[in-house]
Amino acid sequence: MAASRICIPGERLGKLDEFESGNGTYVRQGYIYSSLAGYVNKHEQPDEKLTVLQVFREEQQTVMPEVGSVVTAKITNVSPRFCRCAMLCVEDIPLKETFRGMIRKEDVRATEKDRVEMYKCFRPGDIVLAKVLSLGDAQSYLLTTAENELGVVLAQSEAGVNMIPVSWFEMQCPKTHIKEFRKVAKVQPQHILTS
Repeated sequence: MAASRICIPGERLGKLDEFESGNGTYVRQGYIYSSLAGYVNKHEQPDEKLTVLQVFREEQQTVMPEVGSVVTAKITNVSPRFCRCAMLCVEDIPLKETFRGMIRKEDVRATEKDRVEMYKCFRPGDIVLAKVLSLGDAQSYLLTTAENELGVVLAQSEAGVNMIPVSWFEMQCPKTHIKEFRKVAKVQPQHILTS
């Protein structure tokens, strides 16, 4: 392993015809870029022609969801009474391993709790912002989306296109213009990343 140097996300590390992309990197237009802030390692493999470029962090952060934390989660299963999800991030820190979460029907909205239909709020594959209520049963966290800032932030239509929110309960496919029901999060401007 060659000497390493520090890099930042988006930094160009080398040409694709000179190096192979490894962990912590991505390829765009024939160049390899860093996807992490960390150390660049050039790893030469004896059976390969090209040197592998990798980016590692010195120390991986270990974080646990705690009551009151805002988490980013992916919906995995929806039933009439609750939906299950896999937590991906706590606040803005990505998790090394996913934790299971559950959003109950009564924790979806702050008002009209008895009129909530889970399939009109979430679908499998949706990315949601939720707040941790407590550690539930069977080692699954109980989550809530009962605030305006919480709910679905990213959803794909049946056509496979990212949908655009049109109201607090609907998202629209820009390709087919079909509207689908969701519990839409009102994303705050400071949380929007522009690139």
